[in-house]
Amino acid sequence: MIAIDTSSLRRWSRSENGPDVDRLDAAILSGLAALPPIVLSEALSSPAVEEGFVKFVLSLPLLPVDDGFWKRAGELRRSVLEAGLKAKLADSLIAQVCIDNNAALIAYDADFRHFTRAGLKLA
Repeated sequence: MIAIDTSSLRRWSRSENGPDVDRLDAAILSGLAALPPIVLSEALSSPAVEEGFVKFVLSLPLLPVDDGFWKRAGELRRSVLEAGLKAKLADSLIAQVCIDNNAALIAYDADFRHFTRAGLKLA
């Protein structure tokens, strides 16, 4: 599976151009695209969300959350913060579910690079 971050999903939905959007297109066409659960929540939380986008997002599979996820996510975030790097809570949750599922992440948000030292693969 290839995970999709909200940053790239929004760019894709606006028909923007870029390597992340191209990779997202390829992941969707190949049937490998999946969402971290937090991305589903983020994608559906915009007041301007359109019904077609909602249907599309709901059609994508979700990456499963395994036992111990919340503990590992907290430890991941702490390790990044201790290194003096930026680690938003939502990004930490997304990174951990990707690490747990061995799923590369398509993201436009450069802050995810801080999680690569812990095993996050960026697509």
